[in-house]
Amino acid sequence: MLPPALRAELPPGLMIGAPGSGSGKTTVTLGLLRAFRDAGLAVQPFKNGPDYIDPAFHRAAAGRPSYNLDGWSMAPALIAALAARAAGADLALAEASMGLYDGTSAPGAWGRGSGAEMARHLGWPVVLVIDVASTAQSAAATALGFARHPDAPTFAGVILNNVAGARHELMIRREMARLDLPVLGALPRRSDLSLPERHLGLVQAGEHVDLEGAIARFAALLRDHADLGAIRAAARPTCAPNPGPLPRPPAQRIALAQDAAFSFIYPHLIAGWHAAGAEIVPFSPLADEAPPEADLVWLPGGYPELHAGRLAAATTFHKGLRRHAETRPVHGECGGYMVLGEGLVDAHGQRHAMTGLLGLVSSYEQRRLHLGYRRAKLLATLPGHAPGTTLRGHEFHYSTILAQPDEPLARVTDAEANPVPETGARRGQVTGSFFHLIASEAP
Repeated sequence: MLPPALRAELPPGLMIGAPGSGSGKTTVTLGLLRAFRDAGLAVQPFKNGPDYIDPAFHRAAAGRPSYNLDGWSMAPALIAALAARAAGADLALAEASMGLYDGTSAPGAWGRGSGAEMARHLGWPVVLVIDVASTAQSAAATALGFARHPDAPTFAGVILNNVAGARHELMIRREMARLDLPVLGALPRRSDLSLPERHLGLVQAGEHVDLEGAIARFAALLRDHADLGAIRAAARPTCAPNPGPLPRPPAQRIALAQDAAFSFIYPHLIAGWHAAGAEIVPFSPLADEAPPEADLVWLPGGYPELHAGRLAAATTFHKGLRRHAETRPVHGECGGYMVLGEGLVDAHGQRHAMTGLLGLVSSYEQRRLHLGYRRAKLLATLPGHAPGTTLRGHEFHYSTILAQPDEPLARVTDAEANPVPETGARRGQVTGSFFHLIASEAP
């Protein structure tokens, strides 16, 4: 169990959920994070599920790192350790993934990964965001179904999004009241309030031309059209027993690629590496920087396909990476894996030479979605993990493998134990995978 002092420091929390993607969860979450922060509260953000874009937006809004909580990939002890990162805050706010009950069809050892499941696990009531643009009283029926579902967490209330006007709002509020469903806010239809999107979701926070302005507008929207006092009062204490350790670092000094092409790495991994005393030294392949002196070079995922020409021309980066790989390990995830390969074919069919440390050739010319949880049993060493270790992670990309001649890195299956062909690859001390590591099953 958590020590009494830490239990006392953990704040009450809420989960912001929705019937599905595109309902306005992110707008509401960012608006609440900034509105409460502007009111003088310390708010700890979280993101349910394997998402590496939203946490950067959360951090910008809250001024605190946002951590992923994932009921399929993470053991309860790791979830508890991450929930404990909220110690000292006044409020914890988590954004659910997709629809509130969406998760794997077959549960893993730890769960399905849904937002509802995580809310129940941590004792957080749910604020349901409903897009009412094309409905009226039926929105109350939707809310009732979510609130009375047999697996429902505590239901805090509803925030209506895309309300057309006063009459529209009144119709919905009356039906919500009749069904005893609290309405915590009614946000008017605003075509000017949106975040730009890309094929993997939102454009990255660091690329947004006016992120501060957008977040400030979201906060004003929530202050003007939601009951912040009632929302805060609906939060309940965090239940996070038996915390375990954060993930251990794969090396003592890690050269980590960080720029617009390499930004997808989970914050809890970085937190664990720092907590164990590892030194993380960033560098930019897009700026044609060679990796700094380190025990390991780690290339995260990102959008290399959008910068393939610049990466192909980054000769200093290529030479420095090859020189490092002669004596020390290199690992790439998803986009990083593609850059370790021989070539990357962009959406226009042009092939760009990559670093050639692996034989992979990948293509975006004919896009095909690869999406889902992954369980990988290592056939060889991956930095920080011995052969035979089972890792849990997630795959989300649109690239197609044209060639993968190297030895496989792992036996990889999806959430229902079906084999997938994206096994990763290894050559000497160089490894790569399309799955993004979240946690290890090893103790």
